[in-house]
Amino acid sequence: MAERITIDGLTKVYPGGTEALSDVGLDVGPGTFVVLLGPSGSGKTTLLRCLAGIERITSGRIAIGGATVADGSLHVPPDRRDLSMVFQDYALWPHLTVTDNVAFALRRRGHGRAECRARARLMLDRVGLGSLADRYPNQLSGGEQQRVALARALVADTGLILCDEPLSNLDADLRERMRVEISSLVRGAAATTIYITHDQAEAFALADRVGVLHQGRLVQAGTPEEIYTSPATPFVARFTGLSGELPVRIRSVGDGLVEIEPPGANGARPLRVRAPAGPGAGPSALLMIRPTGVRLVSGLADEHHLTGVVADVAFRGRGYEHAVDLPGSGRLTGVFAQTRAARGESVGLRLEPGGCHVFPG
Repeated sequence: MAERITIDGLTKVYPGGTEALSDVGLDVGPGTFVVLLGPSGSGKTTLLRCLAGIERITSGRIAIGGATVADGSLHVPPDRRDLSMVFQDYALWPHLTVTDNVAFALRRRGHGRAECRARARLMLDRVGLGSLADRYPNQLSGGEQQRVALARALVADTGLILCDEPLSNLDADLRERMRVEISSLVRGAAATTIYITHDQAEAFALADRVGVLHQGRLVQAGTPEEIYTSPATPFVARFTGLSGELPVRIRSVGDGLVEIEPPGANGARPLRVRAPAGPGAGPSALLMIRPTGVRLVSGLADEHHLTGVVADVAFRGRGYEHAVDLPGSGRLTGVFAQTRAARGESVGLRLEPGGCHVFPG
């Protein structure tokens, strides 16, 4: 049965005074797939270890399925939290066969040996490893080992699955295939899942909800669409993918929108965009541009907001992505066009309001 996870005011301070987590709050509904996203040192692994019971919290409260498992004085150990984990380094027993590695999760829960092996083989069939059931971990590829680890987590039929960057050791193609497998298998099990990663593309592809961590604080939580289209802070915007950022002058403010004057636009028309933090009129503001918020136009005679010079171009199958230098303002990357512009060519850039966000400078 999927569990509800409630985290209130969670703080974790290590000996010596290092604060790894500060006043984190999160409510996760049963069966929800939540991805915790953040750079190295943001606190996401510490938060996962606190949920698992590997780390003791300093203050706050964690509840799993309505039962408090940690509150600063109370600490329920990991083996009594009814959860499963999938680790980055697989954590398989090298001396056990694939079947026995998966069955181990059931033996710990008191099931008989024959039942454990039978259920383990059924789960291995589900993850496509039935033919490898009698092999040892060192006879498997990285992707196969990760599927064994996933099978072990799923076979225990717990209400909560914790995933500690399980795809980071795999190559790009295998990572994409394993992402689809994890998504379908975990959702098929209807378990609540907490998954951590530093890869925003992976987070957006997997999550029902995303929590962005920065310096031990949960700075924004929402659906992938909410995080991408309405970043709460410049950090969230940067970490979830920018083409670039430019200083701009705000001409007017109203109804949650601001009218900006892009730098070096040579008289091009101003642009009205969303302003999450509500900056006032004046010169000090920062325009943050998603790759979806800028397009290369066919010529300087066409309507545009910025002008620049193509520094680089890369073929991406669906078209071309350009890096464009803006005189005195920096560089925009990932500027898409269906046709290739030559390196060194002067081009116009049109900004799309839906992919642009303004924050105080």
